[in-house]
Formats: sequence, structure tokens, C-alpha cells
Amino acid sequence: MTALKSVAVPERPLPIVIVGHVDHGKSTLVGRLLNDTGSLPEGKVEAVREMSRRRGMPFEWSFVMDALQAERDQGITIDTTQIRFKTAQRPYLIIDAPGHKEFLKNMVTGAASAEAALLVVDVLEGALEQSRRHAYLLHLLGVRQVAVVVNKMDAVAYNAFRFDGVADEITRYLSELGIVARAVVPVSARFGNNLVERCKQTDWYDGPTVIEALDAFTPMPSVTERPLRLPVQDVYKFDDRRIIAGRIESGRLRVGDTLHFSPGGRTAKIASIESWNEAAPRLTAVAGQSVGVTLDQPIFVERGHVAATAEDRPVETHTLRVRLFWLGHRPLEQGGRYTLKLATAEHQVTVKAIERVIDVEDLSGRSGLTVERNEVAEIVLHSRSPVVVDDFAAIPRTGRAVLVDGYDVVGGCIIQAPAAEMADRNLTAVSHTVTIAERAHANRHSGAILWFTGLSGAGKSTLAMALERELFRKGCQVFALDGDSLRLGLNRDLGFSPDDRAENVRRAAEVARLFADAGMIVIIALISPSREQRATARAIGGDYFHEIYVNADLAVCESRDPKGLYRKARAGVIAEFTGVSAPYEAPDAAELVLDTGNNDPATCLSTLLDHVEAAVLQPDQPQASVA
Repeated sequence: MTALKSVAVPERPLPIVIVGHVDHGKSTLVGRLLNDTGSLPEGKVEAVREMSRRRGMPFEWSFVMDALQAERDQGITIDTTQIRFKTAQRPYLIIDAPGHKEFLKNMVTGAASAEAALLVVDVLEGALEQSRRHAYLLHLLGVRQVAVVVNKMDAVAYNAFRFDGVADEITRYLSELGIVARAVVPVSARFGNNLVERCKQTDWYDGPTVIEALDAFTPMPSVTERPLRLPVQDVYKFDDRRIIAGRIESGRLRVGDTLHFSPGGRTAKIASIESWNEAAPRLTAVAGQSVGVTLDQPIFVERGHVAATAEDRPVETHTLRVRLFWLGHRPLEQGGRYTLKLATAEHQVTVKAIERVIDVEDLSGRSGLTVERNEVAEIVLHSRSPVVVDDFAAIPRTGRAVLVDGYDVVGGCIIQAPAAEMADRNLTAVSHTVTIAERAHANRHSGAILWFTGLSGAGKSTLAMALERELFRKGCQVFALDGDSLRLGLNRDLGFSPDDRAENVRRAAEVARLFADAGMIVIIALISPSREQRATARAIGGDYFHEIYVNADLAVCESRDPKGLYRKARAGVIAEFTGVSAPYEAPDAAELVLDTGNNDPATCLSTLLDHVEAAVLQPDQPQASVA
């Protein structure tokens, strides 16, 4: 094997993960690397020797890394440890990950932030199942730069034939994963052979040392140079300012930049970057910094939204294909429901399909309805709310997530955004030459979404149509959309399952948003029984959105039964009917509540008109001439 060519020195440390089967010598390798590169604090080796002497144990380089008392007692690494060291070529951040099967969760955590890996294999045992599992995890987590360290060569008297057999075995397995081993190095970590200096016992080997293999790795582009991603942590209100706070995961921003917020697609310019105890205002910020920004207009933004540039924004999707490593004690099941945590967002997801459970030993796949602990699988998840994601290979920080069951992290997954949904990033919304302000001036009212929610029979459609007539009489640009009308046309393909109902609400909100952007007052009469569904509609509608709760109790609504639906539901003809066999969640903080159970329609309409005149209509003025 020929020597590898080194690359230019970067300023930042290159994060590498060291993985392998328990007892194959990872911690010994790291301890010896630190010593032989002069990276250990003065007196550390002597302290380790003294500790070993007090315990009546032979000196072990692994004790340099195994800092936890539990690790010394058990003789295994149970947590990831991060240590910096430096070669003549560049600085490194070593992530020593556990190899024991029960601690694979920590190994996943460590490898997730690595850009390259050393896979340690015992020459006596070869690539055991655990080594193969670790190799597959590197593939799963997108680590493509891998060098293999074949350890304990002293135990086979540095036999070249034995080395070649193990090297062929592991390189074939890696190649099946699409990983080309950058080097396969025969070493004795205990004696430091072929780590920094070559040893005469392997004069048959002409490849790089471990340090030379490390120095040949290519750093990934800095997160600062990747597209902007700012997941929103929270929105704070100080005086008249709304400060959007979060940590920049990639890219950079500056005052005056236009931010695109997903989901929803709202845009606004950065008016300021807020800072505390700084002499001068901050004008820029970069990846890794936590910031607070104010915008030039009060668009709706909340925790879990992601700010990006319009030219390179993330994907919004309800369906996710993911590669999963399952860590839960109970099997993952098709149809199971979990919480997906991605950046600052949380989504309730259902396992729609288990496409393939992968045998890490031979990479064969099988179908199944469950995934057992420590198994790897390719699955499809469906989310009721839109999930904002990136392809992991492009932007890892917003392309990976975890699944949570209750309070326990039960799975790590890499997002594989479908090509069809990735394509929408190549679409560009048309910029209108007529502004929102010009439309409002011409119409003498702003655009608005008046979202009527309530039980069937509460009077939503009756009030919506009456309000449409009154506003039209006043000269307003107004249109009412009834839930049944939507289902007869735009939403004809949807049923009444929870997922279809959520999609019904989403489509209605998107259409309403277009009406409102056109300067119209759009009235939506839709049961929309779930608070979560209405929150989605509010996120889409932004500042146009007004939730109006048409409130009448079930007995009143059932006594009216204008369409005979309650009678059919009680007879079992209609399944999952809101109020009878499906729940209705009343709004917590609607902009307006109309008690139609105790007030007549005329009184409710008068209250409605007062609200619209105060919130939407402008004082009478001459018609503007709009170019």
C-alpha cells in the first residue's frame, strides 16, 4: 500500500471518532497516540503508572482515557470522551467512543459530530459483529473518511499473512457500504508501533502510519460556509420589540439580510442583531453563536421554525424517509407513535412503513413490522405537522434527529429527504409589483383570514355567509369558503382520518393565505377540531389570521342538526364524527368568541362586524390611484 498525500493545514481541529469492538484496544491506542505526540500534560504518565501500582495492576495506556471510576472498575469505556491533540500537520479533536454493545447510544452521539473515523480491529479476532455494526453506524451517520487500524500485531508476531486476511475482510465489508478505506495500518498500540514512528517488525508494510493516515483526511467545509440555518429557540417581547432567539447551526447572517422562515414561507429583513453589554451594535453573526434578531415587520414566528435564505432554504415535508438505529428496550413497531426531535422542533410522528431491517453482518435486508434493540432499519415516518429538514449529506446539523418515547431517546436517525420534495428548493415565489400596502390602500381594508371554528351546527356557515354579505355591502373585497365547498373541490381526494383532516386544514389555510395576500378578506368556516391543526393554520396565515370560536354546546348543536349529521352519527352511519365519536378541542385564546347558544344570529353578527371594523377595515378615504 503506497503512502498517502497530506493536505493543507486547517485552523480548526478536525473531529475524528475512534470506534471498534470492546477490548480491541481503542483506549490504549488513544492513550499511546497522546503520549507519542507529546500531547499529554506533564506528569500524566507517571500518575497513571502510580495508579496502576497502587491497584496491583500492570501499567495500561488505556487509563489515560478511561477517566471515569466506573470505567476503571469494569475495564470498558462507557461514555464518549473528547480530547484535543496536535500533529505537525493540524490540530485534532479525538472522540473516543464506547465499543460495548450496551453503550452504542453513546457511540452514536460521538460519531454524529465526526468528520472522519479510525476503525480499530483486533488482528486475533477480525471484524466481529460489533465491528461491523460500528462500521455500519459510520455509514449511517455519513462518515465516509475511514482508516482501519489492525491492532495487537505483536500477538501474532507481526505476521503479514494474518494482517492481509483481516485487512481484506474489513475492506470488503466497508466497500459494500460505499466506504473506501483510506488506509489499513498494522499496529501494536501497546508498544506504539506504526502510530507515529514506523517499526522494523513490519518492514513488509509500506503504507502510512496512523498519524500520516490522519493527516491525509480532508476536512469538511466549515459550518460557517454552509447555507444559513437558524432554528428558532424562542421569541421574546421587550418593550415594542419581538426578539427571535436561537443558535446559528450553519452559515452566517448580517443586519439587512432577508430571512425566509419555514414552515410557512414568511420573509422579513433583519432590523437588528440584539446584544447585551456590548459597546457597539452587532452587525454580523456566524455559526456557533447564539443570537437574538429583530425583524422589519411583525410576521408570525415561533419555536421550531427555521430561518434561512430564500435562495437556499430547507425542505418542508410531512413524510420522511430515515435511516434509523434503534436504541429502545421495546421494539419499534409499524404504526407506533413517537416524538421526533429535530433542532428545536418537536413533531408527533407515526411509523408509516418499515421498508427494510438491515443485517449488519452481511448487509442483507428483510421486511418486518418491528425493529429490535440495536438493529438498523430504513423506515418511513409521517408527521401531522410540517417538518423542516435538510439532506444530511448537505447540512448534517438539520439533517439528523432523534425519536423519543415518553422521556427516553429510543432512536437516532438520518433524514433522507425525498427527491420530489428536495426539488421545491429550486422553486422561487413570484415577487408582485403591487405591494400589500397598496392593496390595503386601494381596498380601504387590509387582507385578513377570519377562521370560524366550532362544532357542526354551531352556526359557522350561517354567520360566515351573513358576514360576507355585510362586508360586500360595505364595498369590501371579501369571499367566504365553507368546509363542504372545499371538500367538493380542492379537497375532494381527502377522507376523514386524522391525517386527512389535518391536510384538509392545511390546504384551506394555504388557499386563505393567497386570498389574504391578494388583499381580500377571506372567511373560512371549518370545524377544524384540533388545536394543533388550527396552530398550523395560524402559522400559515401569520398576522392575517383571526381565530373566531363559534361556541354552542353539543346539546344545542345536536338539537339544530341542520344537515342531519348527528342523527347519522348516532346511528353509526358516520364514523369519527366530531362531538359524538371524535373530540373537539376548544380554542384557548381565540381573537373572538361568539356564544351562538345564548345569543341570536343578529347579535352575533353585530359583534363580528365590530371586530372586523376594528381589526381590518380602515377609516373611509378617497380611492387611491394605483399604478
